[in-house]
Amino acid sequence: MNADDKTPRRPRKTLSKDAVSKATSELNNLLQIISGTSAEISNLWEDHEDSEQYLDMLRSSIDRAEAVAAQLTEQSGRTDRKVLMHPELASFVRPPTITQLPRPKQSVLVVDDEPMALVLIKRLLTEAGFQVVTAQSGFEGLDIFRKQPHAFQLILLDLTMPFMDGEETFQRLREIRDDIPVVLCTGFITPDRLERMMNAGVAGFLRKPLAPDEIVEHVRAVLASLKYSQNQIDNIAG
Repeated sequence: MNADDKTPRRPRKTLSKDAVSKATSELNNLLQIISGTSAEISNLWEDHEDSEQYLDMLRSSIDRAEAVAAQLTEQSGRTDRKVLMHPELASFVRPPTITQLPRPKQSVLVVDDEPMALVLIKRLLTEAGFQVVTAQSGFEGLDIFRKQPHAFQLILLDLTMPFMDGEETFQRLREIRDDIPVVLCTGFITPDRLERMMNAGVAGFLRKPLAPDEIVEHVRAVLASLKYSQNQIDNIAG
């Protein structure tokens, strides 16, 4: 076969930045599910013969996948922040030397279009002592919240959802109750969008994938800061 008979190569398609962002978000969402499932399996298989060998293999694979996801997200212009609390709340974080009072059970609304993520986060927060209600879309979350706007102390909100994304859902939630604390939990967000949402009043930010204890710790930290800041305001007013 001579050179003239060769089939010309098709030009390689270049993915748009938006396509890379969506793929990155989906990859991080999947890693969050895999990581959470791995933690549950680890609890179930604890002390089982040979289980640690396979769990180590799974954890190693998750670490490698997270490294790839980190490189991909860096190239696509995401924020380099992993966990973030609104500055006004961060200033009210109590020193660790202060003895914490027993916490009453608090209600959290979790809004995410990924069913497996909802199952894992609900179990995680329920085991941590929270009362958890889930919604699989922004529309469902708004419907639940509109019926009982003061029943929830915090909303954990995904950003990338079909039909109504997390930013629009956040705006509509604040129209119903303007002081509801909302923590954004997403696999991808650009720095300018994160800054815009933090300026609009988002209480905190979590970038997937996260270890289960990181999610619980951040939710507790935001709620504790809100309670402490309100106590400070009440003391000043009194």
